[in-house]
Amino acid sequence: MRDLPELPESRRVSPADVHSKERPDGKKQTPRGRAQDRARVAGGQDHEVNYEATKEGVSKDTVKKAVKRAGNSRKKVEAQIGRH
Repeated sequence: MRDLPELPESRRVSPADVHSKERPDGKKQTPRGRAQDRARVAGGQDHEVNYEATKEGVSKDTVKKAVKRAGNSRKKVEAQIGRH
């Protein structure tokens, strides 16, 4: 095995940095943050409403109403849509 040169302190990567993703605002999003984000439906985000509507086979308006009634929890929104 060949010896690798020692990296300067500024180039070293911590284990937490390997799994985090740089966001446009300069902050990093951890895997936990991504999981929490997936657990929500942002009713004001067209792409999220569209995704949920396509996945559930309902209209975008139905998804938006479900978000208003049940809150932004994906499980609660899906349960609300399932009641129709």
